[in-house]
Amino acid sequence: MSLPLQPPPDAPAPPPGPEALRSQRRLRLILWGGAGCMFTLLLMFFVAPLVLKSKVVSQRAVALNNARQIGISLFEFDAEYGSFPSAATIPDVKAATSTSLTLDDSSSNKLFRQLIAYGLKSERPFFADIPGTRRPDDIFSSDATAISKGECGFSYITGLNSSGNPKLPVVMTPMEPGTQSFYQLKQFRKEAIILRLDNSASPASIEKNGAVVVGGGLTLFDPKLWGSVKPDLRWPE
Repeated sequence: MSLPLQPPPDAPAPPPGPEALRSQRRLRLILWGGAGCMFTLLLMFFVAPLVLKSKVVSQRAVALNNARQIGISLFEFDAEYGSFPSAATIPDVKAATSTSLTLDDSSSNKLFRQLIAYGLKSERPFFADIPGTRRPDDIFSSDATAISKGECGFSYITGLNSSGNPKLPVVMTPMEPGTQSFYQLKQFRKEAIILRLDNSASPASIEKNGAVVVGGGLTLFDPKLWGSVKPDLRWPE
């Protein structure tokens, strides 16, 4: 029996068969798939922190801008009625605007309704991204819809006017309901957003005990800052 002839050493290799070609394709797919997964993981590793940081900056910027918009409306209201919205301004607002909205001073939502009645054309300035809130739908034609529960994220100090101490706060977030304390939120860089009587809105650091220090060793609600005025707080619903 004769042995099969061997190809010469310098002969080209035979082309791969169908099985070999399929194996090569599978290997390439596996390698490309692995490389794709690795790229995705690396992308997430580097990009995710930037996305989170961007969201923090965005929500903080939204709250600051909205506080400034509220400030503009408050000062326009003050020019017309002599003070910012309070229980005392309700009769005049009702008489001047014939609004059908229920106006009272039980919450910042209800007090801010006076700004809507006076002519503010949007609920959006009252939004701040704190727990329990949602973006306003800009429907404010009835008691059920006008700055309804969850559409306001700002607390409000009633009874003030534009001639008060410019350092005093009038609108702020995020506050613990029923208290003078603030709580730290990542989306605000653990800072409070404060609108003062000089119509400036700015962030302020929140201490671990929930207080906001304003300088000179004083906190935002320190009696030494307020003098004879007692801050009359209303919180959002």
